[in-house]
Amino acid sequence: MRPILSEKITWSLVGTILVSRDARVLVVLFSATIAMMFSGPVIDTFAADAPLLEPHNLIVDLSLPKAQIDSQILAARRYDTFWSIGDEALARAALAPNFVDDTLPPGRSQGIAGPLAASRFMRTAIPDLRCEIEQMIVAGDRVITHLRFRGHFTGRFGQIQGQGQTINFIATDIYRVADGRIAENWHIEDNLTLQQELGLIPNGNPRGDAHD
Repeated sequence: MRPILSEKITWSLVGTILVSRDARVLVVLFSATIAMMFSGPVIDTFAADAPLLEPHNLIVDLSLPKAQIDSQILAARRYDTFWSIGDEALARAALAPNFVDDTLPPGRSQGIAGPLAASRFMRTAIPDLRCEIEQMIVAGDRVITHLRFRGHFTGRFGQIQGQGQTINFIATDIYRVADGRIAENWHIEDNLTLQQELGLIPNGNPRGDAHD
């Protein structure tokens, strides 16, 4: 069981708590039931016993019902872990059957098929692609996640063969969660940095160094 620690707790807004990287769980003053939410096992598992990503920083609107907080965090963690390890069962568990991508990139299929195809394409170019949840915010029926992706371009991106370049870029997603599933997603990726790291456009660095 995970111990409840309170080494670094910062209050931001009334009814909202920020958990730093050093704090392992929320220390809840409003309700003992919220504290119970974070006193379970260290990791949750789903497909193939893969551990779900945990956010380094978590902001939760404590006025929300515990069950709603639980389900929204679980859906977001499943979907973010899908992007980290490519397990499509996680995406299917996280996304609603009528999932809508509200910032659909050109050429991507709408619905669940879109992110599945995008993940496969990215892993063709970056087989070791992984991501971390740097921040997660839960408010109303929304979950916002700030993700950092890392890996190495050792595969192929279209006609370009990777040479092991370091990949390090960020993305932000806004999920609307309904009935425990992500029904809509608004997302933006740092495509400029990604294209520079893939060598598709000049990176503006006279030495050509990739950043870590």
